[in-house]
Amino acid sequence: MNTRKPLHRPLGDTEYLLEQWGWWRMDGMGLPGYTSPAFALMRDHMPSTTKSYAILDELAMVVDGAVARLCRRDQQMGDMIWLYYGAKWPAVRVGRHYGVSEMKARELIKAGGAWIDCVLDGLRDAA
Repeated sequence: MNTRKPLHRPLGDTEYLLEQWGWWRMDGMGLPGYTSPAFALMRDHMPSTTKSYAILDELAMVVDGAVARLCRRDQQMGDMIWLYYGAKWPAVRVGRHYGVSEMKARELIKAGGAWIDCVLDGLRDAA
């Protein structure tokens, strides 16, 4: 998995979590699915092919919920977070999709990341 680092700067904790959430989401890990008993037997006898993520399923679901809340609160900002981190679109493409410049798209993505950081910080304080 390749972690994007805009302008070769290190990612903050929340950006790193969002990046990992995006990989987790793209692989369909959060989707419930039916597994037949025959498939489960075959899968259990094969070497493991699952990817190891740097995010737990529980934390990824919390991030997923925070992104959903952001989409409900500010649709454009939430969609930009979803497209940038979840669909792995570059900021140029996100900006072009919304008819704004790349810098404005990056600004809104950063603001959305800060909003999600506040949500996650509130959850950390509650724990």
